[in-house]
Amino acid sequence: MKVAPILRAFAQRTTSLTPSLVHTGQHYDFEMSGVFFEQLGISAPSIHLQVGSASHGEQTGKLMVSFESYLLGLPQPPRGVVVVGDVNSTMACALVATKLGIAVAHVEAGLRSFDRTMPEEINRLVTDAIADLLLVSEPSGLQNLANEGVIQTRVRYVGNLMIDSLVDQLPAARALGMATQLGVAHKEYALVTLHRPSNVDAPARLKALVAFVERVASEMSVVFPVHPRTRRKLDEYGLYQALVNIPRVHLTPPLGYREFLGSMEGARVVVTDSGGIQEETTYLGIPCITLRTTTERPITVTQGTNVLVGEDLEAAWEMVRARGATPFAPAPVIDGWDGQAATRVADVLIEKWG
Repeated sequence: MKVAPILRAFAQRTTSLTPSLVHTGQHYDFEMSGVFFEQLGISAPSIHLQVGSASHGEQTGKLMVSFESYLLGLPQPPRGVVVVGDVNSTMACALVATKLGIAVAHVEAGLRSFDRTMPEEINRLVTDAIADLLLVSEPSGLQNLANEGVIQTRVRYVGNLMIDSLVDQLPAARALGMATQLGVAHKEYALVTLHRPSNVDAPARLKALVAFVERVASEMSVVFPVHPRTRRKLDEYGLYQALVNIPRVHLTPPLGYREFLGSMEGARVVVTDSGGIQEETTYLGIPCITLRTTTERPITVTQGTNVLVGEDLEAAWEMVRARGATPFAPAPVIDGWDGQAATRVADVLIEKWG
């Protein structure tokens, strides 16, 4: 969702810079990778490193070995390497490029949850510490980097690339009529997504969340696309069948980007532990209840539709009922969340590297 707009922006320019796409393979199954390439119009990558799933240490090590080998095998080094987000691939590729003397630009720089138990937070901190260009998506990122003493010449505010993809794909997503496909009424259901270890790895917590979903379903229909990690844990703890048996809960496999966007746009309320969904619901003006104690996207709370409830499922239930009964408010206008962030990213990269 962040790479596709950048590639489109470069395709619309005449420049000496030619983008080359590396697929690390950290997300490798069709539902979590291939379908996004199809729907977002991303051409085949120049190389697929096929790293696959493993522990954080093993996966990061494999990424570094594979990406270093790729870079060293090129006829000449690239002008720079662009990394996006906060996954292990982001940090690993940034480390490799920096050690080889290749400039690094980090898209979505400066985001901080201030929770070092999250692997993503470590990835953000390391990547921002070594990247040459820090491309910021929301105002808190500017303040965080300033607090960390980052030289301002390394920092540019470009806005949110997730919103670029949302704006581009929203008409097609609406045309799918996902509510009808899912057998629910438009704006009369809750959309639920869960995948973070803090929510799905512990049996007691996951059992409590299944009971919470049942409670929500007593109020309205529930659409629940089940993340592969979550499905594995539900099966491991013998909880999946309990979800299947709850009336008005519609379980689906992971959805394609358009299908998920259509499902989200049609929801009355969203319950999630995802970072990106907090942004997308804010742009769409949809109430979002986030099952986390912290967020690296605080603007979704201060100016958007998002509320953090932490581990308190009773508070989450009360918020679902309150938000679900509240008339929809106009979506807020946030600087740089305008569908043109990729244009600004391309301009910065061409200015610095072209």
